[in-house]
Amino acid sequence: MERFDFVVIGAGTGGEASAYLARERGASVALVERDLYGGACPFWSCMPSKTLLHAAEIHVRGDHYPWSRASDRRDYMIAREGTDYPSDGSHVHGLEKAGVVLLRGEGRVAGRGRVDVHRDGETRHLETAHIVLAVGSLSKLPNIEGLAAAEPWTNVQYTSMRELPASVVVLGGGPSGVEMAQWFGRYGVRTSIVHSGEYLNPRDHPRSSRLLAEVLRRDGVDVRTGVRASRVGGRGPDGDYRVELSDGSSVTGRVIAVGIGRTSPIAGAGLETLGIDSGGKDALKPDDRLRIAENVYAVGDAAGGPLSTHLAHYQGELAVRIALGEDVKPDYSAIPQALYTEPEMAGVGLKLDEAVQRGHDAFEETTDLGKSAKGYASESVGHATIVVDRREKVLLGAFIAGPGASDAIHEAVLAIKTKTPVAVLADTIHAFPTTSRVLGTSFSQAAKKLA
Repeated sequence: MERFDFVVIGAGTGGEASAYLARERGASVALVERDLYGGACPFWSCMPSKTLLHAAEIHVRGDHYPWSRASDRRDYMIAREGTDYPSDGSHVHGLEKAGVVLLRGEGRVAGRGRVDVHRDGETRHLETAHIVLAVGSLSKLPNIEGLAAAEPWTNVQYTSMRELPASVVVLGGGPSGVEMAQWFGRYGVRTSIVHSGEYLNPRDHPRSSRLLAEVLRRDGVDVRTGVRASRVGGRGPDGDYRVELSDGSSVTGRVIAVGIGRTSPIAGAGLETLGIDSGGKDALKPDDRLRIAENVYAVGDAAGGPLSTHLAHYQGELAVRIALGEDVKPDYSAIPQALYTEPEMAGVGLKLDEAVQRGHDAFEETTDLGKSAKGYASESVGHATIVVDRREKVLLGAFIAGPGASDAIHEAVLAIKTKTPVAVLADTIHAFPTTSRVLGTSFSQAAKKLA
């Protein structure tokens, strides 16, 4: 029986964050991973998708960035040059240098303070003071007739393809779906995107979602909202699958790519040995200190909530701090979200209808980025919209579409977290001409209404 202060199951962003901080605090750590150290983000998700979006943006502007170059650049980013599978060597080197013990295999909780690691018919038994469950998530395949037979692509296939398909149907209009649709469309792939809701990327502001649909259509994408895929037929004479939609229409594509939700592989994590029923669940529900049992913590996608790399990192570190005795708990009041399409889109906090539903006396203020100095100088469109509490005179939410939105949003993130008065935000000097200054204009307009 090997003994550690922490055993972390899953070496994605949350697991790595836990391991590094625990070692920094002097604790012994075993980090168990069944596949790639680093998880999905650097290999099958965040990094390849942003690299392909960057290439597509340059390509559509007329510069020479052919698909072959984009594919090669993506392979460089995910350490897959000249091979079929990425190398996680840089992650392994960093973790080993920090003193983390790396164990490849399937990690399963085997009872209180115990984890078993299974690999190639052998089992290693670990004893530990604290367990961190950071098992990430996998693409969820919806129950649509004929879909499984069509061998749909998930994020693994559509971020790692080396040859573009002739056409594609994207099921799901969340962040991964719309980012994928844009790079496909910009590289000339006949692309349709099907989304059941009224707005694409529904967590964002409707103004941003409407702009996103306009941009995708401009890029040649057939955008279908308010409908669901009801059936997938077999290949036709042209090699395309026919996807029948709930409104009686249909779309066709050589490939069907799925971006409808994620599910965490918690059912195989051995939680029943702790008396936890994880059957049929996509994620766990930890308490306000990330605990699912005594000295057992869930972080990242396994903990539910918004799925993002930055939240997983935050929770991964926080679980270690809590386990080592710090009197802290997660603060989810200001979790930023970002979409890396062109234009970028970002948001934090509550939309107006959400604020009113929660009992706030709220109003909204918007500045048109396209009519600002930033918009004129960069030939950009977008907006900066804020939601303000009249009584408290503080920011409740902020939503930006435009150049550098994912950077500019962090002023609002900090303002919501610290409850900074809108008057202070309005009195803050913003560099000219920037997207942040457009946000500053909304602060100033709101401050006048509160005066």
